[in-house]
Formats: sequence, structure tokens, C-alpha cells
Amino acid sequence: MEYVGRVPAPPLDQFIDDIYCLTGVPRHRRMNVPPMPSAHLFVNLDGPVRLWDSDPAVPPVVFTDGWFMGVWTRRFLFEYPAKVRLVGVHFKPWGMSPFVEMPAIELRDRWVPVDAVWRRSVDRIRNRVGDSASATETLRVLEEELRSRFAEASRGLDLVRHTGGRLETFHGAIPVGALADAAGVSGNHLATQFKSHVGITPKRVARIYRFARLILAVDALRPVDWPELAHTAGYFDQAHFSREFKDFTGHTPTEYLALRRRFPVEQGFPPDHGPMPAD
Repeated sequence: MEYVGRVPAPPLDQFIDDIYCLTGVPRHRRMNVPPMPSAHLFVNLDGPVRLWDSDPAVPPVVFTDGWFMGVWTRRFLFEYPAKVRLVGVHFKPWGMSPFVEMPAIELRDRWVPVDAVWRRSVDRIRNRVGDSASATETLRVLEEELRSRFAEASRGLDLVRHTGGRLETFHGAIPVGALADAAGVSGNHLATQFKSHVGITPKRVARIYRFARLILAVDALRPVDWPELAHTAGYFDQAHFSREFKDFTGHTPTEYLALRRRFPVEQGFPPDHGPMPAD
């Protein structure tokens, strides 16, 4: 598959890591995705996509159009169609807040059809893109839609964006109490604002950034010193590291490394080693 992505122009870049177009025949249809520091928007321009929650109590879903996903704190699995054509957004953890008129906590660990949030937007994007638009034109259409949906920062978002940015910079390895003190607010106030604009507490955001740093540091082509990687990422308790790794990926570190070596990351993709083949 081909991944064409770019960072949108200001001020969207304060809230979005990249917008992208994904096309082609997938090497692996089913992918297992651990928690990562992102919220998502997908607009499907081809066949249906299937999603499963790692919680067996949650029923699977099929999307033929598009869907929003808030920040996830557990694994989920998705299945590409035989031929992929979709356009998407990787929001920063707090980045969806100025684009949707609903508390982020309502999107935590959930997927919601795009048209339930943005009325009639999927048809408008599809009509403008058509069947043969280039990736560049498709991204231009999506960015225009995002700009039309962008609202002024609501109460508390500047606080969350500032402290969340520090969590991003330090890969979660900064005490949340220190963030609250530096911002001149209580820990409870900071947690409340994060729940409103991210959907989870700053401590959980820090955990996800820490895990993402660890996963992105794994070089499957070389021997991996898991204790050293874990310590560098901020895990000081090896038993805790092992439990969280298994919980987030569904594999032990040894199993994960073997999987990465069997199925290397597809060339041309961005450096995101989180999603893993599930078949």
C-alpha cells in the first residue's frame, strides 16, 4: 500500500500530527493496534472496514463510510478490505476537541460514524474527491473540511494543549504533579480538563506516550535489550513493564519481536511500529 501524508498548515498543526491518504492492496488484511497517543478520523473511499474491540463484550462493527475514534486505552483490531482507499487524520490526543461538539470522554475507547458527528460530510468529501483524485488533491479536500469544522479553543483546552505538549516532548516521563504545579492548577483540575478534552487523565496519557516511545525504539533487525529499552522509556519495574506490554499488545516482548521479524514494517510507511499483523 502507499501512504501519502503531511502536516496541515497552522493552526491545525497544533492539533493534528498528520493527514494522510492510504491506497492499494494491503499486505496484511487484519491488524492488531495497541494504545497509541492519537485520536483518529477515517473516511472510507472504497470497501467496508471491520473493527473489533479487545473487550469481547463489545460487538464488532462494519464501517462503509467513515468513523471517528477517540484515544484508546486498550487494543483493537481492524480488517482492511481487499483494496484500500481511505483518507485519515492522526489527531494529537487533545486534537479532536476543537473539531467535534462532544466531550472527548464520550469517544474514549469508542468508534462513532462520521455522519453522527459531522452531518453529511462523508458524501461531500466523496463527491469532491471522486473516483480518481490524486492523493494530493484528496488531502487538500480533507484539510478544507477540517478548517470548516475548526472552532475556537474552548475552556480548558489551552491548558491541556500546553501540558499535553510537555508530555509529548518528554515521552510521558515527567511527573503529572509537576505539570499541574507549573500550570498553577490542582491535579484534580488538570485531570478534569484532560477528561473533557482528551477523554483520559494525564497520568494515562503519560503511560501511552511512554509505551509509544518504547515501541518506536524497537529495531527488529538487531538484538533487543528489553530491560534497557524499558528503563530508557521510564519503566523502573520490570514486572510492571511486562504486564503492561502484554496488556497493550496481546504479546510478550519476545513474542512481539518474533512477530516483527516475521512481518517487517511495510516500506514507505511512517515510523509507526504499533500496528501488528493479526493473521
